[in-house]
Amino acid sequence: MKVLIVDDHELVRDGLARIIAEEFTITKLLEASNGNEGEKAARKGNWDIIIMDMSMPDKTGLEVLKELRSESIKTPVLILSIHPENQYALRVWKAGGNGYLTKDCPRAEFVNAVRIILSGKKFISASVAEKLAMRFDDDMTKERHELISDRELEVLKLIASGKTVSEIAVELSLSVPTVSTYRSRLLEKMNMKNNAELTLYAINNKLV
Repeated sequence: MKVLIVDDHELVRDGLARIIAEEFTITKLLEASNGNEGEKAARKGNWDIIIMDMSMPDKTGLEVLKELRSESIKTPVLILSIHPENQYALRVWKAGGNGYLTKDCPRAEFVNAVRIILSGKKFISASVAEKLAMRFDDDMTKERHELISDRELEVLKLIASGKTVSEIAVELSLSVPTVSTYRSRLLEKMNMKNNAELTLYAINNKLV
């Protein structure tokens, strides 16, 4: 079994590597400390599975996943995240991911997810399965944050956390005008008037 672990926290990488070594027979294991390194390693290696963090400073796991799939790299990808499933699981699936787990999940669930993905199937938790079923409904039945882009969701969460446009620009490596444009799109798409309404929505929907 050849495994690539991508996470910007050394302790997390060590913990995942230890669990995998105890549960599976490993022939090769490589660690990458950021999205760019992970993307390069994914292109070079013939991996059985890539286990990747969602939130990394240079490039998110979702961005790396989309790039790999655009290059027809079909290596199974399990995304781990601190964010609840209702925020990103469906986006990961839509991008071609093979599973999504929160980092506070039980060890047994993580191991089970890896086994399922290695068997050629996709791992779906009960809550994600319910969300996927709802995709068959009309857009009007969906939560408003499910209708915005991935980058708009990032901006929404940062606005709700109290950050200014300038601070968001620095954190996401974007220009201030670009962030302002994302904010304007958010207000329009979500039919809201100001940051206070965006923040209240994010809190009520547990996005922050």
